[in-house]
Amino acid sequence: MSAQANARPIIIKKKKVSGGGGHHGGAWKVAYADFVTAMMAFFMLMWLLNATTEKQRKGIADYFSPTIPINRISGGGDGAFGGDSVFSEVTLPQNGTGASSKRPTESKQARGDTGSGDQGDLTAAQDEAFESLEAQLLGKGGETKVMDNDLRHIVTRLTDEGLVVEIFALEDTPLFEEGTDIPTPLLRDLSRLITEAARAVENDIAVEGHVQAQPIVIAERSTWKMSVARADAMRRLLKQTGVPSERIERVTGHADREAAVKNPMAVRNNRLEVIFLRE
Repeated sequence: MSAQANARPIIIKKKKVSGGGGHHGGAWKVAYADFVTAMMAFFMLMWLLNATTEKQRKGIADYFSPTIPINRISGGGDGAFGGDSVFSEVTLPQNGTGASSKRPTESKQARGDTGSGDQGDLTAAQDEAFESLEAQLLGKGGETKVMDNDLRHIVTRLTDEGLVVEIFALEDTPLFEEGTDIPTPLLRDLSRLITEAARAVENDIAVEGHVQAQPIVIAERSTWKMSVARADAMRRLLKQTGVPSERIERVTGHADREAAVKNPMAVRNNRLEVIFLRE
């Protein structure tokens, strides 16, 4: 009994922790979560900017635009303007900025023909016709009557202007008698080939002449006159073989200004270009 009476009493002390103590409680977790969310949104924004086209970004921006009619094209709302802005043709008819110019509809916008669809169809149809003409010229279908040795003088290319048929001279086979505008038998054969191909289309034709550069020591260089004369000689050959005169749109000479190869004095620069122009 005496031993238990002399034992030190056990005291239990309880400490009450109030909010805000000990590393600010859990407030840092909320701040960290906000930071992570903001970073995720930022990286998602950067990814969208990199992975979308300009048209898609415009659609996303329009989706988050206000629904009141403040957009130049359409507010997207169903209020007083019915989704149209003040730039719609109802308020400002056919001003070139409303929906009638780029986004016509059946009911509200202008019913005029913008021409974009027809132009695209016309371009595709002409490209197809030019490809067929190109195949005929180069004998890809086996229907050409010109020998392979003659075909090596022809290259074709499709440009915005039309189908360019380039006829060029080589060291051993010129297109004209040296120093003149008199066609060689080779050029006469090639002109008949082009005339046969020209019957397959109705496009107008342009003829352009190019010549090689002359040495500087020559007192009077005649590159301009010669290029024009040779282009006109090609025009006459086409006319003689059956191309109507009214189909020739223009005849031009470029002298030695547009060399086909690096050396401006190379024979390869003596060439003619017969261009089937786009409509």
